[in-house]
Amino acid sequence: MSVQTLKDRLPDYAKDLKLNLGSLAAETVLNDTLKAGTFVVAAFASRNPEVIAAINAEFAGKLAPADFTAAKAAAAIMGMNNVYYRFLHLAENDEYVRLPAKLRMNVIGVPGTAKENFELWSLAVSAINGCGMCITAHEKVVRAAGLTVEQVQAAVRIAAVVHAVAVTLEAESASKQELAAAA
Repeated sequence: MSVQTLKDRLPDYAKDLKLNLGSLAAETVLNDTLKAGTFVVAAFASRNPEVIAAINAEFAGKLAPADFTAAKAAAAIMGMNNVYYRFLHLAENDEYVRLPAKLRMNVIGVPGTAKENFELWSLAVSAINGCGMCITAHEKVVRAAGLTVEQVQAAVRIAAVVHAVAVTLEAESASKQELAAAA
């Protein structure tokens, strides 16, 4: 499996996704570690086994083992944090904000990769999961670490496209199953 496999599996109506997936795989504004890790974290956050397998086949080997583990850890911790902090933001009740989270988040302090890598990958997951509070927090950290707006945008573009590919493939699979059941 590879990015090309994903492109080949996408239906004709998703031609823009095919083109975007190809151009983002060749993105040069991010270094290889940031780009590969963003693809991996976006695939994990999108939860589609086919997308995860193809992205891992294409990008996992471009990451040091510690960076690959850190990307997966970013997807895991942000899966929890995005739900919790999105609730805090949407509830609009300061009583919740004043309470300690009482959730373990040790990996954020010791991510096993450069802090800016982990923060950018956390930002990408937060974009997929729609947590404004987390997006704001992680964007500030990566910008303070020296990443440019173009680099942040590239990571979010990767997250958006990988997620859209996962959604499209899942919808196509469900549609085929429905048609087969009706036949």
